[in-house]
Amino acid sequence: MNTNAPIKDASVLGVPKMLILGLQHLFAMFGATILVPILVNNYFEGEGLSIQVTLFFAGLGTLFFHLCSKLKVPAFLGSSFAFLGGFHTVANLHTGMFKNMTMGEKLPYACGGIVVAGLLYLILALIIKLVGIKKVMKFLPPVVTGPIIICIGLSLAPSAITNASQNWLLALIALGVVIVFNIWGKGMFRILPILMGVVISYVFAIIFNAIGMTNADGSAILDFAVVKQAAWVGVPDFFFCKFNAQAIFVMAPIAIATMMEHIGDMSAISATVGEDLVTDPGLHRTLIGDGLASSISALFGGPANTTYGENTGVLELSKVHDPKVIRIAAGYAIVLSFIPKMADIIGTMPTAIVGGISFMLYGMISAIGIRNVVENHVDFTHSRNLIIAAVILVCGLGFSDGLTFTVCGTEITLTSLAIAALAGIVLNAIIPGRDYEYGNPEPYRFDKEGI
Repeated sequence: MNTNAPIKDASVLGVPKMLILGLQHLFAMFGATILVPILVNNYFEGEGLSIQVTLFFAGLGTLFFHLCSKLKVPAFLGSSFAFLGGFHTVANLHTGMFKNMTMGEKLPYACGGIVVAGLLYLILALIIKLVGIKKVMKFLPPVVTGPIIICIGLSLAPSAITNASQNWLLALIALGVVIVFNIWGKGMFRILPILMGVVISYVFAIIFNAIGMTNADGSAILDFAVVKQAAWVGVPDFFFCKFNAQAIFVMAPIAIATMMEHIGDMSAISATVGEDLVTDPGLHRTLIGDGLASSISALFGGPANTTYGENTGVLELSKVHDPKVIRIAAGYAIVLSFIPKMADIIGTMPTAIVGGISFMLYGMISAIGIRNVVENHVDFTHSRNLIIAAVILVCGLGFSDGLTFTVCGTEITLTSLAIAALAGIVLNAIIPGRDYEYGNPEPYRFDKEGI
């Protein structure tokens, strides 16, 4: 008997072991998923996303995704980091109707932009269904998607520095723990470096607070006043999103990058479980599930969702590839969302810890972009690829405040990421010569018109 053979049906293990395996997936996604509302709360000065709502829609979105993908894809949908830049931009809008708004009044418009972003997935899904994935991917090769992903991480780097500067000692402890567990961790601990970084640095924060240490600005490291007043059981703080053209143009174009991330994740999961999930149940189905899960979440005050690489790591480690285990984890997330006291305890997380964790997270987003370029053999000895990547990087990092223009009396701001994505797609379409073909694992030479 081959003990290393993957388990496709976890029912053979029994219910108790399935519950434990589900808990394992919950731990894998938890640290990163709750970090998104914590970061957004920093942008919106405490009036941002709810951790409870985030957990609820991570669980509900995962279950909805599984329905759309015919219950065949073992993926967990957690909070997307790609939209952080958009949240930050909306929080800092001070023109037009946003001029006199509070942070809490701006947030629903950011969520409205995500609703539209999620619906854009349906357009790509329809195109893929009608024309086939190979033709669509001609316009979105790695020379375009890789640099865009790099820009997502690097554009958020200043935020990590600002947060970490609140208490550099705590930030460095958090970063150090993440590095140690990521490199030297064993078993489950190796795929939980973010969660361990949060937990261990939080313990240090409790100790530092107890001995009288303060943040750089003199404020207390921890404040449990809100936790004492919170109930043990309560309904998540849902709210309806709102729509505005300016906010939509800030958030919606980010879908270009997240759709590419989704395609990469589906390829990774397919390789992990040894099945061609891009073909069956089909990329169009997984795109619909991911996009609508994000739209439903944002419609009621949650963040965008995305398939999580952390849980793909759990699949590889445990060798249990049954999607039912992922659905158990989704159930745990929904239950946890109805425990306000737990959510408020998490909300006391010092900003400096968030900054230290962000050092790794934001850098890893950019590193994923680099990996995307390397693994797909993008040849930068050719001027065509250099030009496309160079323009994307300069647009993505240079337009730090975006590009604002007025259409029919409405001010519209394109974020740096949106500008970079549009520039890359257009240049890839008009500059002759291509060295990439979707589905072909080997690089091939430029055609006769290549430069």
